Amino acid sequence: MSPRRVADDACGIAQAAAVVGDWWSLLVLREIARGHVRFDRLADELAVSRKVLAERLRTLTDHQVLERRRYQDRPPRYEYVLTEQGRGLVPVLVSLQDWADRWLLGDGTLTGQAPDEGAEARRVAALVGAPVPAGLRLPGTDGHEHDPVAADARATVLFAYPATGIPGVPAGLSGPQVPGSAGCTLENRQFRAAWTRFRAAGIAVHGVSTQSTSEQAAFQQAEDLPFPLLSDDRLQLTAALRLPTFRAGQNLRIKRLILVVGPDRVVRHALFPVSDIPAAVAEALALALALDRPQGP
Repeated sequence: MSPRRVADDACGIAQAAAVVGDWWSLLVLREIARGHVRFDRLADELAVSRKVLAERLRTLTDHQVLERRRYQDRPPRYEYVLTEQGRGLVPVLVSLQDWADRWLLGDGTLTGQAPDEGAEARRVAALVGAPVPAGLRLPGTDGHEHDPVAADARATVLFAYPATGIPGVPAGLSGPQVPGSAGCTLENRQFRAAWTRFRAAGIAVHGVSTQSTSEQAAFQQAEDLPFPLLSDDRLQLTAALRLPTFRAGQNLRIKRLILVVGPDRVVRHALFPVSDIPAAVAEALALALALDRPQGP
């Protein structure tokens, strides 16, 4: 065996590439993370031959990245879901997207902002009419796991923000300052100020960031927030909706955006980029109030 082969046998990058280094394998994982778990839907979304798709699914299943589950007996039909091992690849997918957004689709600038016209804005706009995948559960500051979409609400306003300040940590010491990343405390306060109007209308408000629940809980207590903050520290929601991110230090953060989601889980409105926070909160309330009966995607 050649020295190079011996080195590759001990190299994690080489070993991972042997499993998921293929173009189609990565795209299959992207679609399954988005909630497209059945063969026909995957074939349609990817516009790939059924033979190629079957081969990639078999490889990923053999390597225990995916699990094949029967959802119909007559005739037998299967869906493909991420195993715990497969969910460990979700941050890799998001990191690849973040790298491409910055270096291939952008000008290389590290920023928490985004242009009004661009790949990220088009991707967020395309969420309108799409469902938030069922089965997602994010840990909340109350110690429970939550569906990002409230089941009993007239609508859910889901706002993603980069990161709030950590109480007790002086400004500037909790992480690097990136253009467009500030203002999260203001955003939460604006939603807090409008909370009584949201609640009176039966509209749920959920805040989401990639911070840990302990960081979020400290902030929620300090600011006396009446709505839950949900942690997407494992990037499940970020990958499912392909949300735009940026890297601050060693952490991936979601860029500021607001989604108005109907009780049928369908995204009705998407606000991105968000530069005027008070105006965006007011617009989100107005859009949620204007929702009528649920419509299909």
